[in-house]
Amino acid sequence: MAAPVLDFWFDFASTYSYPTAMRIRPLADRAGVAVTFRPFLLGPIFKALGWDTSPFNLYPAKGRHMWRDLERICADLSLPFRRPEPFPQNSLLAARVASAAGDAAWQEHFCRAVFWAEFAEGRRIDEPETIGAILADLKADAGSVLAAAQSNEVKEKLRSETAEAQRLNIFGAPSFVTADGELFWGNDRLDSALAWAKRSG
Repeated sequence: MAAPVLDFWFDFASTYSYPTAMRIRPLADRAGVAVTFRPFLLGPIFKALGWDTSPFNLYPAKGRHMWRDLERICADLSLPFRRPEPFPQNSLLAARVASAAGDAAWQEHFCRAVFWAEFAEGRRIDEPETIGAILADLKADAGSVLAAAQSNEVKEKLRSETAEAQRLNIFGAPSFVTADGELFWGNDRLDSALAWAKRSG
């Protein structure tokens, strides 16, 4: 029998998606749940809500709490953390590369490496040099992948994924969607999402 599935929706600029990306695989493996990494862009979703930037920038009190909360979460997980500058980072290039990867074996490793570069090392993920170096470390053909990421096919694929996120009523990241359509939002809902996926799968 096939394993129950859980879709992990994230934007590379999302702060709370960083700890989720780093811990979801071992938790899912222990739960017997198959996880699919689904990169999308929060920008169009925020724009539809009338926001021109992250709500953590729009509401300073919320932002201050988020940064301290993320420091605590990362400390508990023994994850290094550096606040990215600027915030939010432009995640378009990274999302296109992840989309171009499709079901390649290195796609999930790439996603984690991007989060690590941004939130652990303080690197700019909107710079081709950063993304190219990550691809090279993964033994992927950086030139070919970066070229594919600029293709109309990949651009349309990412637009379609973002539209699908909107159709699913996703409004933030990380979000998790089970096979029966149940939506969970937030790093702190990962365990609940895995349990629901297992029960409903």
